[in-house]
Amino acid sequence: MRSYIAFLIGCIALLAGCNPKLQQSRIVVPEHYAYDVRSNSDTVSLTEEWWHIFGDTTLNRLIDKALVQNRDIAIAISRIEEARAQIKIARSEFLPTFSLGIGAGVSDSGSSSVEQSYSIERYIGWEVPLFGSLRHTTAKAKAAASYAEWQYHGVRLSLAAEVATTYFTLLQYRRELDIAIQSSALRRESAVLIDSIYRRGMASGVNREQAYNLVYTAEADIPQYERAVRSTLISLNLLMGEQPDTLMPERWSLKLLDDYRPIDIPAGLPSDLMHRRPDIMEAYYQMAEAAAAVGIARSNRLPSISLTANGGIASPDIDKLFTSKALFWKTLASLSQPVFQFGALRRQEQTMRERYTQAMLQYEQSFDNALSEVETALMSIETYRRETARYRSLIESNRRITAMTMALYRSGMSAYLDVIDAERTLYNSQMQYSVLVAQQYINYVNLCKALGGGWRDGYKNTHK
Repeated sequence: MRSYIAFLIGCIALLAGCNPKLQQSRIVVPEHYAYDVRSNSDTVSLTEEWWHIFGDTTLNRLIDKALVQNRDIAIAISRIEEARAQIKIARSEFLPTFSLGIGAGVSDSGSSSVEQSYSIERYIGWEVPLFGSLRHTTAKAKAAASYAEWQYHGVRLSLAAEVATTYFTLLQYRRELDIAIQSSALRRESAVLIDSIYRRGMASGVNREQAYNLVYTAEADIPQYERAVRSTLISLNLLMGEQPDTLMPERWSLKLLDDYRPIDIPAGLPSDLMHRRPDIMEAYYQMAEAAAAVGIARSNRLPSISLTANGGIASPDIDKLFTSKALFWKTLASLSQPVFQFGALRRQEQTMRERYTQAMLQYEQSFDNALSEVETALMSIETYRRETARYRSLIESNRRITAMTMALYRSGMSAYLDVIDAERTLYNSQMQYSVLVAQQYINYVNLCKALGGGWRDGYKNTHK
């Protein structure tokens, strides 16, 4: 009885020893975001199709198409299937193996006779999974599969964000091209008027040249923005998995920029990032995979049991191969314990522990990076919100100044230099406002990406 109890105690000690104790991650999660000044809700119901918040049907179509055609998505899906197959492989390594062999041989010992042999053998082998080796190996494969799945979500999120960012940049260049074309046309009308006044002797030649100088400045900007549009379009086609110049941006609406309105964003709680940011979840499952690797390394230092059985029929005469006398079988059970390998197994476990520590630190760092990205996006949105509002008022003021300055010049109460300054100021403010609005939309995209998705209940507009 005592020997039986001692045996149980020994087994429990061995089982406890095969579950190595690992350091737990230390992540400090703040209660709220420092720059989340507008959100009142504690939780946010997310959706993967976060780009629908912009209400732009063209953007929806582009992203949906990219998620189907982009090759990075196909690669990520293939990796998931590969990882799932690895789970079955890991489990099969601990199942019994069966094999069948058929043999026939002839040998000549130098005498007058030739010896023949025939056999049909079956083999069964099983390495009994002791001390959690099967559990750790399966856990490692499952963690790798989960990592691949979150990697797929990360690729989807990054691709959608990149398409949206490129799309808003393209709209910005399209708007700036339109501003340059419109300004060039308006300035040419003014130049024709100044030229007419000059021919009547009511304006100097300097005024005439200054008027055409404004025209040439706007016209020189047109090829620059045409080049920017085409270059950005090539990048968008690449993200779409298509050949260049298959998209027609001339048909796209610019109402998203023209009718810009701020979007109220519920950011939720920082703790939500722990389970919805793909990169954080990838780091988590990398840490889980590293922990399982430590368990496997520990199991390799403990005893293992192998059970084998083989048998079949063998005979020197093929006619007697299927008789009862040709039948044979044997079984073998063995227990092996690594004794001395110059510390290789111990150092292997130590190596796996260090890799786990690295994965744990990477997991902690990924959360800090995510928190920083959310805070940066929230801060940018709030400051750009105020800046775009000021620039909208500035453009209206510059339009009035330009009209009044031109009227004063025509009545002889202002120098043409004042008209030039007013025109340039209006032109520059229009260009800068286009940049600000596009960047604000990109800020929204960056926040969606930083949050790990978007939100279901929020702002909807009706741009088509």
